[in-house]
Amino acid sequence: MTASSVPPARPSPPVSSAPSASSVPPARPSPPARCSQPVRPVPPPASPGIAEDRPGRPRVTELRLSAFAGHRRAGLPLGPLTLLAGPSGHGKSTALRAYEALARLGAGIPVGEVFPDPLACVPERARPDAQRRRGFRIGCTTDGPEGPIRLDVAVQAEPTLRIVGERLSVDGLVLLETALRDPGRRQVQAAWHTAGQSPVTRAPLPDDRLGTALLPLRVAGKTDGQRRVLAAAEQTVVALRSVFACDPRPGRMRTPVPTGSGRLLGGCDNLADVLWRTQAECAKRHTQFVTAVRAGCGGPVTDVLAEPLTDRTLRALLDRGDGIRTDCGRLGDGELRYLALALVLFTGPGVLEVDPAGEVPAAMQTLTVLADNLDRAMDPGQRTELLRLAARMCDRGHIRLVGAVSDASWAAGVDGVTVVHLKP
Repeated sequence: MTASSVPPARPSPPVSSAPSASSVPPARPSPPARCSQPVRPVPPPASPGIAEDRPGRPRVTELRLSAFAGHRRAGLPLGPLTLLAGPSGHGKSTALRAYEALARLGAGIPVGEVFPDPLACVPERARPDAQRRRGFRIGCTTDGPEGPIRLDVAVQAEPTLRIVGERLSVDGLVLLETALRDPGRRQVQAAWHTAGQSPVTRAPLPDDRLGTALLPLRVAGKTDGQRRVLAAAEQTVVALRSVFACDPRPGRMRTPVPTGSGRLLGGCDNLADVLWRTQAECAKRHTQFVTAVRAGCGGPVTDVLAEPLTDRTLRALLDRGDGIRTDCGRLGDGELRYLALALVLFTGPGVLEVDPAGEVPAAMQTLTVLADNLDRAMDPGQRTELLRLAARMCDRGHIRLVGAVSDASWAAGVDGVTVVHLKP
C-alpha cells in the first residue's frame, strides 16, 4: 500500500513506508461495475424476518478488485442472490476466486496457501518498481451490527509473496493499518485504533497472514476504541469465513464412491456419500429437496437416495416409484448439476466442506455459496427452477449465493436477483 493510498489514521498519523505505486497500484475510489437493478424490484420487507433486515448477520455487500488479474478499479455490489454476467474472458471466475481468497485469508490461512500461483493474480500491465516488486489489491465491504466496514489488502507477488499493506476502516476512521517498513524482515508494522491514553497501538505482525484475523489475539479490548476495533474485525471475519465454492462435475458424480466424511466437496464428486447421510438426518428438509429435484429432473421422482453396494461403495439413485430406480450415473449433465446445486442450497456448513467460524453461534453466521458456471449444461426450465429455489433460500437470511453466468437475461422472471454485468 503506498503512502499516498493510506490516508492518516484518525486521530493517529499513518504508518509510512510501503511498496511503490508501480509494484502495487495505489488505491482509488472504486467505481461500481455496471450493475443492473434487481431484475424485478423486491418490495420493502413487511417484517424484520426478511434477510437484508437482519443486521445481526454479518455479510459481504461489495467485492473490490482494485488491481487483480484482469480487473482494475472494479467494485461489485453483492446482494443476497447475485449473478455475475458476461461472456467468457470477462473475469467472472476471477472475481469468485478473489472472493474465496479473501474468505481463506479471513480464516487465518497463510498467504502462500491462499495464492499458490500469485503471479496469475498480478495485472498483466503491472510493471515492477526499482526493487522489482509487483503485486495486486483486493478488498471488500461487510455490513452488520457495526455498520459498513471496509477491508483493503495489498499483496506483493514478487520477488517474495507477502501481505504488504492492509486497512480496516469504518466511516473514514482507520481502525487497523499495516505497512511494510523493512523488506528484509518477514513482518509488517501495524497500528490499530486505541482511543485511550495513547490514540494508537503499534506492533509488528507477520507478513504472511491477514492482520484483521489476528487482532483478537493482539487487542486487549480494554478501551472503547479497542472494543470497536475488535467488533469490526469480528464482523469482517464472520462475514467472510463461511464460503463454499462449488462447480459440480457430472463426470465424477456418475461412479460409486466410498463412504467418507459425509461432507460435500466443491466438485460434488461424493454426492452419494452425502445423500447417504442427509436422507436420514431431517425428513422435512429431505422432502423439500426431493420436491425440488422433481421440478428439475425428467420423469417421476418419488425419492432421492443412496444405496450401499457389495464393494462397500455407495451409489446415488432416483426412486421413480413402482419399484423402479434410476442410477444417477444415467442422468444427463444438466440433471446432475441441478441435483447437486439443489442439495447445496438445502444443506449448510455442517454438511458442506466449509470452514465456519466455530466460536460464533450458527444463528449469527451466513453461508455464502460461490457457484461458477451456475447454469452450465442446464436447460431453460432447470436453470429457472434452480434460481427460484436459490431466491427462496436466500430470502431466509442464512444463505447467500454469488453465481457466474454468461448471460442473465433468462433471470428476468425471478424476484430478488441482482445482476452485475462485468466488463473486460
